[in-house]
Amino acid sequence: MSPKSISIIGGGLAGSEAAFFLLQKGYEVHLYERRPKVGDGAHVTPYFGELVCSNSLKSAKLDNACGLLKEELRKMGSLTMAAAALSAVPSGNALSVDRDLFAKTITAKLRAFPNLIVHEEEVSALPATDAILATGPLTGEGLLAALQELLGKGNLSFFDASAPIVRKDSIDFTKAYFKSRFEQGDSAYINCPFSKEEYQHFVDELLKAEKAVVHDFDARYFEGCLPLEVMAARGLETLRHGPLKPFGLETLEHPKPYAVAQLRQDTVLGDYYNLVGFQTNLTYPEQKRVFSLIPGLERAEFLRYGLMHRNSYLDSPSVLNPDLSLKAAPHLYIAGQLSGVEGYVESAAMGLEAALNLWRKKEGKTFLPVPLETVLGALTHYLLCSSKAYFEPMNANWALLSQSAKETREETIVRSLRAIESYWGMANE
Repeated sequence: MSPKSISIIGGGLAGSEAAFFLLQKGYEVHLYERRPKVGDGAHVTPYFGELVCSNSLKSAKLDNACGLLKEELRKMGSLTMAAAALSAVPSGNALSVDRDLFAKTITAKLRAFPNLIVHEEEVSALPATDAILATGPLTGEGLLAALQELLGKGNLSFFDASAPIVRKDSIDFTKAYFKSRFEQGDSAYINCPFSKEEYQHFVDELLKAEKAVVHDFDARYFEGCLPLEVMAARGLETLRHGPLKPFGLETLEHPKPYAVAQLRQDTVLGDYYNLVGFQTNLTYPEQKRVFSLIPGLERAEFLRYGLMHRNSYLDSPSVLNPDLSLKAAPHLYIAGQLSGVEGYVESAAMGLEAALNLWRKKEGKTFLPVPLETVLGALTHYLLCSSKAYFEPMNANWALLSQSAKETREETIVRSLRAIESYWGMANE
């Protein structure tokens, strides 16, 4: 391979973001993606950047840490944010997308570069030359084994889950209604209200439902993405204060719903909707039976059922250098969820950061850390400096920014955006 050639393993958000940056810098990028030749049990399309668990990229507001991270990425020329802008669907204060259009947009933008070489094959051995590992939560067993041998310790992992999708025209709108929580400026969500009796019956049946087999070697769940049935097992009222909370969804026809299941638009056409917060490990027949107990979904046509998959990540505080390269193999950079971040936007951000760091090294430039005043810098700091004993995947949140307080949130936002603009300008010199 030539000096201006870099391999990227994985065509998800992190890999796509990294590839886009390096392609624009004139590098020849060898992008390895095993799909569609090798299935992984979660993805269903051959496109780069396919979203699996949800079509939501979370909050679009700057007073939300993930919303601010999105704005930081826009200032860094993010491919993810450009694709999201072209494929957005109504969802209140959240940024949600038509997932097929989103992935097709990313794929088309990448394949438009003549210096992109796509390899449709699975990589089981660690590359010997400069590369970015962006294989995500579904990293293959061969590559995980190679990483374990290199790092001298086991990888951490937890199980993640995705939610079902239903056809809009199969929803009973004599019971369901449109409204966004607390009047967010649109009526983007479909709401299915429960009476107290309906809610209690739903929870009872959910707890009795048959679950799919989870491998015995690791059944730890990530607190930020718990299966619905796991939350329900924590107490009868848990779901009412979680994904089924009714607050802010009152209407004249439904003045006091006891609980509410929400569905979010999944396509630009608005013909498919996903059940918000309904990640699950129930068997498919049980999902059909139990979720049909939701008022308005009695005759719903399920286009996709929820599923569980393993989410693997490295013990980053122990194994990563400040530039996201491996201490044991500095030519290998870790990006996306494999690094220990959780969330679509966070994964994309780490892909862009890893690509920038590798590009600067290839160009003979000194390493430049992302400022701690930014959400991206604070998230990176967590990966590198958090307690090794309690390390687990992390979303963008205000607690990561030590200088942030609710009373001075506007100052934090302004400081962050100024810092990322200054950083991005210097980093690309």
